[in-house]
Amino acid sequence: MQTQDYIELEDRYNAHNYHPLDVVIEAAQGAWVTDVEGKKYLDFLSAYSAVNQGHNHPRIVQAMKDQLDRVALTSRAFRNNQLPLLAKELCELTGYEMMLPMNSGAEAVETAIKAARKWGYTVKGVPADQAEIIACRDNFHGRTITTVGMSTEPQYQAGFGPFTPGFKMVPYGDAKALAEAITPNTVGFIIEPIQGEAGVHIPPKGYLRKAFDLCRRNNVLFIADEIQSGLGRAGKLFAHHWENFNADMVIIGKALSGGLYPVSAVLSSREVLGVFKPGDHGSTFGGNPLACAVAREALKVLVEEKLIERSAELGEYFKGRLQRIESPYVKEVRGRGLFIGVELYPEAGGARRFCVALKERGLLCKETHEHTIRFAPPLVVKKEELDWAYGHIEAVLMNGNQ
Repeated sequence: MQTQDYIELEDRYNAHNYHPLDVVIEAAQGAWVTDVEGKKYLDFLSAYSAVNQGHNHPRIVQAMKDQLDRVALTSRAFRNNQLPLLAKELCELTGYEMMLPMNSGAEAVETAIKAARKWGYTVKGVPADQAEIIACRDNFHGRTITTVGMSTEPQYQAGFGPFTPGFKMVPYGDAKALAEAITPNTVGFIIEPIQGEAGVHIPPKGYLRKAFDLCRRNNVLFIADEIQSGLGRAGKLFAHHWENFNADMVIIGKALSGGLYPVSAVLSSREVLGVFKPGDHGSTFGGNPLACAVAREALKVLVEEKLIERSAELGEYFKGRLQRIESPYVKEVRGRGLFIGVELYPEAGGARRFCVALKERGLLCKETHEHTIRFAPPLVVKKEELDWAYGHIEAVLMNGNQ
């Protein structure tokens, strides 16, 4: 079968809830993928940062194979010998007292919301069913009814109401608006330290720390959604660490498994996650031994191969090169680590045509919010591969979509 054959099958039998580039991948290794016709591409999306460690990292693959020979799923009705080790290692790495394992990022966000509300009622003393959580405009926290309900993107909401109440919206990067929105019933402030889906938006310097201090003064939980920006993507373990504080609660996923298996988690204090009692919350697959074995090795790879430091160093280098491109189409280049957005002027005709042109040249990336190209290669990418990519990016940005 050829590329078009697979595309026609997918279009016929699969729901059309995505608009992918027309490349059909059948193999991958490191920073490169190969399509069904044998053409290789440099991956500059990393499955939306799920493969920070690179595709099919041999150490993580081996850990998965070894665990598959033992046991994959027990459910949380019984204990397994991998969950306690992941919990210990993850908490020791991040400095938090407890973690709660789930599968998808969206499930972890829901978990954090439930924890914040229950903490608000049982610890802070908010009246029953009056808890408020503040979120930022242009956020992306997932695709569940609750998470799209606190979105300001019309398409994410159209046709899906009614939505979960209890959320307030404030502009991203505006500490004054956050201060004005907080009330005695506010239990949490949830934020992406870098807004990835919105176009790799970086908040003003000092804003995250100001927001954290506001939360501290008002006994409000600062909840950092680090699903895409965390685990090295932005050049720190967590993107909010650029402002030298630890969020009250952190949500992680994606690269927690190196892209081999859906694994997510919520990290917080014993006071917060201790509000859950048996039966309050759960997941059949959350914390399964296969997931935990994979996540344990994925974390070791991040640390032992110094991928976080590598992201910071190569990201600064690559962003600097991109910022020197004198293209009439480019409005701004922004980012941290290997998490970079190139925003184009509306007159450029949208970012997708540039992504298609780059695909034809062997470089895979994706547009976000119509006018921004997101560049997020695996953290194992080599400097010479970045230089190769730069040549093609410069050519396309200078010449339209040629």
